[in-house]
Amino acid sequence: MTAAQAPYRTRADEVAAALGTDAERGLDGPEAAERLTRDGPNTLPAARGHGPVARFLLQFHSPLIYVLLASAAASALLGEHADALVILGVVVVNAVVGFVQESRAEAALTALAALTRTTASVVRGGATVTVPAAELVRGDLVELAAGDKVPADLRLLRTDELSVDESALTGESVPAGKDPAALGETALADRRNMAFSGTLVTNGQGAGIVVATGAATEIGGVHRLMRTTGAVQTPLTRKISRFSRIVTVAILVLAALTFGIGVLYGRPPAEMLTAAVALAVGAIPEGLPAIVTITLAFGVARMARRGAIVRHLPAVETLGGTTVICTDKTGTLTQNQMTVTAVLAGGREYTVSGSGYAPAGTFEQDGRPVRVAAHPALRETLLAGAACNDARLFEEDGGWRIAGDPTEGALLTSAAKGGIGDAPPRTAALPFTSERRFMATAHDGGTVYAKGPVERILELCDDQAGPDGLPEPLDRAAVTARAEAFGGRALRVLAFARAPSERLDPLPRLTFLGLEAMIDPPRPEAASAVRACRDAGVRVKMITGDHAATAAAVGARIGLGGEVVTGADLAAGLPPERIDAASVFARVSPEQKLRLVRTFQEAGHVIAMTGDGVNDAPALKRADIGVAMGRGGTDAARESADMVLTDDDFTSIEHAVEEGRGVFDNLVKFIVWALPSNIGLGLVLVAAIVANASLPILPLQVLWLNMTAVLVLGLPFAVEPKDEAIMRRPPRDPSLPLLTRALTLRILLVSGILLAGSFGLRYWERVQGASPETARTIVVNVFAVTLIAYMFNCLSLERPLLWRGVRRNPWTAVSAAALLAVQMFYTYTPFMQRVFHSAALGLGAWARIIVFAVAAYLLIEIIKRLQRD
Repeated sequence: MTAAQAPYRTRADEVAAALGTDAERGLDGPEAAERLTRDGPNTLPAARGHGPVARFLLQFHSPLIYVLLASAAASALLGEHADALVILGVVVVNAVVGFVQESRAEAALTALAALTRTTASVVRGGATVTVPAAELVRGDLVELAAGDKVPADLRLLRTDELSVDESALTGESVPAGKDPAALGETALADRRNMAFSGTLVTNGQGAGIVVATGAATEIGGVHRLMRTTGAVQTPLTRKISRFSRIVTVAILVLAALTFGIGVLYGRPPAEMLTAAVALAVGAIPEGLPAIVTITLAFGVARMARRGAIVRHLPAVETLGGTTVICTDKTGTLTQNQMTVTAVLAGGREYTVSGSGYAPAGTFEQDGRPVRVAAHPALRETLLAGAACNDARLFEEDGGWRIAGDPTEGALLTSAAKGGIGDAPPRTAALPFTSERRFMATAHDGGTVYAKGPVERILELCDDQAGPDGLPEPLDRAAVTARAEAFGGRALRVLAFARAPSERLDPLPRLTFLGLEAMIDPPRPEAASAVRACRDAGVRVKMITGDHAATAAAVGARIGLGGEVVTGADLAAGLPPERIDAASVFARVSPEQKLRLVRTFQEAGHVIAMTGDGVNDAPALKRADIGVAMGRGGTDAARESADMVLTDDDFTSIEHAVEEGRGVFDNLVKFIVWALPSNIGLGLVLVAAIVANASLPILPLQVLWLNMTAVLVLGLPFAVEPKDEAIMRRPPRDPSLPLLTRALTLRILLVSGILLAGSFGLRYWERVQGASPETARTIVVNVFAVTLIAYMFNCLSLERPLLWRGVRRNPWTAVSAAALLAVQMFYTYTPFMQRVFHSAALGLGAWARIIVFAVAAYLLIEIIKRLQRD
């Protein structure tokens, strides 16, 4: 491996030599232009997706739609133009609904490419120039300063207090300090001598040589993962697809048998083709796509009110079937805002309440609140943190923000909580460097403050401040032990000291003041949300790029204990049972996140993946449902996800799981209610052909039933309230079919009831001398009224819920009344009689229909009771 291929393991001058560049003057202009022509621009490949016309045409790519289109063509050939137009209208309406709901394809790649659209300060031929980042080439010498976005992957040559926020790429919760010294083999997040494309310089300045551009950068690697990672079908779409294939085959077989039997009986082929079309149209649940879409859309609206925006409709149902939630740590379970939680001053330990950058909180000692002004050592420690500080804390858009390093922002917040105002004006400063390993500032009034790692600050001190602020002997062992105790809780620790002096050169001997310990704290509601998910049978696994100790500490605080598995463990190869048992995965690369999601999916789990960084995007895309953070997340993460949390609150995922389960329950109720109509219509037609009788219902009448009864009576299922115990039951087994055996038997039973009622009442009318039009109108209304009664059966699939069901969902009564009104219009108006070949019915006919429907309702309730017992 050459120096240019593994630059972090090679000295900077060797990298420059390998790339043919000068570490001081950079590349010459002509050489840079030649390399740009040879290697191409520093951009990521653009996303390729279907255009709007192709996306619309794809809505017709379904076996059931093919059967409907063939039925429309057959109707047109037979001269039944009205039938053909109605069938085509149904198909087009469903296609338009699907097209409107489909989200933008591959938008994540566009978002990733946008990360490199910036400018860069480059040294070419010894002169510093500003060029578009797209024109950078390998070997270019790039200068960095605070606020810059790193334009390409750089091997750093020199640094001056340089810190880079790499959380979007690595998951590291605090900016990474940079040092140009060569390293051994190390993980991506620990490569301190590299600066990666798309990350943000938070402090200091530096310079580095471009070692990778475009698709060859680390962010380009994430881009490649995105392009090679296919989005998976949701469990609902997989089940609906399988259901569609089974129904299509069954319909074609039955239609062919119907046609063949009729021809064998000597009936005209044209009449049998009409019968086959009627069978196909009757058996296909044309209203199912519309009701599924409407039910999902209602779920989307309810979830939006609870802080979750769904970008792909089937994702609503997927959450209800989730068995494992793989969640990022930084910004998802935590606030991505460093917070001081403990202070050691004057030999006493204080706890600090409040989280994030909002300066609201209290100091306590042994559980009792204290006034900072009454504790001189504590006050001086907080003042040192505010004075020896380059960050700025400010309020914006109703929230508190920082400009600068998050660690220094946490120090400003803790000082503000203690009532510390502005520090005395600064007169001089010694910045932090990798050689010096501390920062010191001099201020008006003759005071010097210093901060840095504990061991380094202790080297500079001769004594320590006691509780009253006065000097006393320094107990190095006690301070070190307390710092190690903080570190054992995964807290980041900084030490502070002071001296009465106006000068920093030479630096006087210091008096040790105290320690401030901080962490990126868990969100206050994260622990309860994790507990609620577990109560619902959903396992939660934290997958982060942060250090193992930090991940373990956060995991313990939110209820995710047990073994911590690292990226190195995964690379070495772990048995599947250890991976399955672990709840915390740390120092994990984007490729390993993706591999973990695939591993859990191969084990049969339905995976929800949450995240906010570029490094999360491939796993978000691969998961059964990707959930991105709306406030703190990157564009790449949001565009890869199926759902975006507007409040970045993990609790919203718990609410979404609840909503998803409710949506699935409502879809199952609707399917159990709707399928008997389609199966029953098919059975009626097959029975008529086998019995060599005339068609009891015409294709156009079948379409009327499917589109009026199914849509009007199906709508109440979309707004059916959730079961009270919905989050106290385990998630459904993803391997189970959409319908259980008991529900399938119930569907077949109701289909048989509709068959019996249709033939029985039709036969009665024909014996009484009724016309074929009247007999067919009887069949249409038997189906309509019985489906009204059966709707009340299906408000609960386990127990009777008639009057209580109407009270909690009054739309059931409205829909029943609406369908009765529509059927009156169908039965009695001359226009409908001409178009649909219907006829008026007498009171006796209606009485028989209603008695039959009530009997069917009572029979189904008895069957439910027997199945429940």
